[in-house]
Amino acid sequence: MIEKSIKQFIQEHPDLKYNFFGGKGGVGKTVLAGTMALWLARQGKKTLLASTNPVHSLTSLLDQDVFGKPTLVEGEDNLFAYEIDTKDTIEKSKEEIKQKISWFLKFADIKTKADEFVESATMNPAFEESAMFENMIDIMFKDEYEVYVFDTAPTANARRLLGMSSVYGLWINKMLKSREEAKSLKELLSYSKKKQKDPLLDYLLNFRDRIKHAKKLLTDDKKTSFFFITLPEALPIAVIKRFIQWFKDFGIPVGGVVVNMLIEKETVKEDSPDFVKNRVKMQDGYMNEIWESFPDVRGIVPLFETEIRGTGMLKRAADKLFV
Repeated sequence: MIEKSIKQFIQEHPDLKYNFFGGKGGVGKTVLAGTMALWLARQGKKTLLASTNPVHSLTSLLDQDVFGKPTLVEGEDNLFAYEIDTKDTIEKSKEEIKQKISWFLKFADIKTKADEFVESATMNPAFEESAMFENMIDIMFKDEYEVYVFDTAPTANARRLLGMSSVYGLWINKMLKSREEAKSLKELLSYSKKKQKDPLLDYLLNFRDRIKHAKKLLTDDKKTSFFFITLPEALPIAVIKRFIQWFKDFGIPVGGVVVNMLIEKETVKEDSPDFVKNRVKMQDGYMNEIWESFPDVRGIVPLFETEIRGTGMLKRAADKLFV
């Protein structure tokens, strides 16, 4: 019933470079991201598997410490993994904000220390996501790998993270307008005819170009795709239904849906426990809903007899997904 598999989708998109995996918490985003990254790496592509989820799982998945820097996965020639150090990113962002506020206060001749403003600026709940977004696009802009696979936070957070290119764009335009007006007023009221350099305005102009570039990459349907992961259960399906149109409305190309942890019927025998038989019956009902709701199902990964951990198990998952 799969009209176009994830393998066919990739083959039809030879320039696909940025792959994002998301969905409700607990559906196996990290596992599926790792599965795709391993498969791509074994096709000969230099691949980076990166986690933008503050609650990282890649180190556990790979049985290898990949925190804080891109690390070659043991036993693989082309696969690198990286759990982004959120704390380090936030501290760097705070320091940058402090510097920018200091610029502003000096330019405006305000005798107040920047520290008093930094705390309030960084108390915003979205600050961590903003810092993570900055780190993510830094990775993309460096362009050191042939292909990237991002393991994202649960969908609501991923939505905010990837949507920041649009939100930032609106914010920057308003800031630039206000900054230009303030600069013109100051020059009008100044006794000196000498124009002063405005470092904050220069920063905003550079930041606008940076965000414009990020948005271009994130909305390029030849280079970027977001894959939703679901289980054959009510809540994960409802989450995708709620958010999939939002991603499309923001211009983020949706690659399709992957179903995870489906019990294979051939493994269920007459003497199998009633619990297993009942789960299969329940999953059948939700699979019907998945087929009806999502025309772009790209693959199905079964429920294995053991947890998926290490490249050996990822290879088993890849053999099921990339057929």
